[in-house]
Amino acid sequence: MLATAELINASTQDLRLRESLERSQGLPFYRAVLAAGIGRELANERLGKLPLLTKSEIRRDFPRNLLGRERTLESLIENQSVELEHTSGTSAERLPVIFGRGWWNEQEERALRLNGFVAQVLDENPNARRAAITSPSCTGLTCPAGWLSREQRTVGNTLFVNLARIPFLVGAAELERMAIEIADWMPQFLDVSPVHGAWFALYCERHGIKFPSLRFVLCSYEFVSVVHRRIIERVFGVPMLNLYGSTETGHLLMENERGVMKPSRETAYLEVVNPDGTGVGELVVTTLSNDFMPLLRYRIGDLAEHHLNPYEDIYVVHGRTRETLTAGDGRRVTTWQVDQCFAGVEGIAHYELRQTAPAQFELRLVAEQAGPDARTLNELKARLGDLLKPESKLETLSLPTLLPTASGKFRLTCSTA
Repeated sequence: MLATAELINASTQDLRLRESLERSQGLPFYRAVLAAGIGRELANERLGKLPLLTKSEIRRDFPRNLLGRERTLESLIENQSVELEHTSGTSAERLPVIFGRGWWNEQEERALRLNGFVAQVLDENPNARRAAITSPSCTGLTCPAGWLSREQRTVGNTLFVNLARIPFLVGAAELERMAIEIADWMPQFLDVSPVHGAWFALYCERHGIKFPSLRFVLCSYEFVSVVHRRIIERVFGVPMLNLYGSTETGHLLMENERGVMKPSRETAYLEVVNPDGTGVGELVVTTLSNDFMPLLRYRIGDLAEHHLNPYEDIYVVHGRTRETLTAGDGRRVTTWQVDQCFAGVEGIAHYELRQTAPAQFELRLVAEQAGPDARTLNELKARLGDLLKPESKLETLSLPTLLPTASGKFRLTCSTA
């Protein structure tokens, strides 16, 4: 068998996992569950016997539960050994996160290089510039909040251009300011939240604005829809790539040149637990590279499916567990399954499919230009009907805007039933 770099990397993951478990044995938070020791069994077998971890458990006695008595958060911050951030609060109450200085950039670049084209761009541009367009309500690390000057919004090789939570309400003058700043910055790539990125792209398309320096667009922060991908790739004429992860775990998956999501094995060990009949289950993460806040079997709050092929490992992210819908026959319907119904559909800038009661759904659409024609809309409703059957009722509303959650992220699916 040909020993590819991926297979070699996979073969060493058990060693990294074992080392992570051994380091965690001395921490108050894990002492009891790891008391039996690692033993001779494979690390992943040992790991599978541990209970699943949630945010509420991490918050209990934080940060002493993870740092122990020898280290205090105050001393680590004073010595500039760590950074303290917080999750956005999309899946639960905001969670403090500790990581070593430089760790965020290191694990991000490691994930980005899972895509050969991106790796080439980074090699050609060691100080590659990016322009970030996302909600200022996420984290202090990735998107500054409040009004700041351009100088204050420039952090290293990153320029944060967006200052608005709701892109649909941004005026022409503000969008023009964003476009001017990006053109002047000449970034190699955009780092965008999909909804913000798509809405800005439509402004650029209406005004014939191009950014010749762009090589690709990176989408993260929230679920990447085929709706937003269609707009962003059409307008900017470069690949749009999905980077998946979280503040507390780092970046876990990166879309490669063939459009599949590849795991960053040095950053985390991934499990899909409690799968349903289609193979979709909860994504559980064990981090491998953040020594200040190791997470063992952490429930990240998302659903995924895992395909282990002879020469590669790939994942499909299905969206938030809490944002699933229930079909008329009782099946769980994920955000990804709903989003596939929008493949190839023109005239929609953003959407939200809301379940208002058992077997009753409301499709809220923000139109692109004149919106979808009657034939397109009927085809879309037929696809959704096939997914949500039997006897599900679907109402369609055209709205000028849709609101994000308190975290600043947008939902494509939600249930109020």
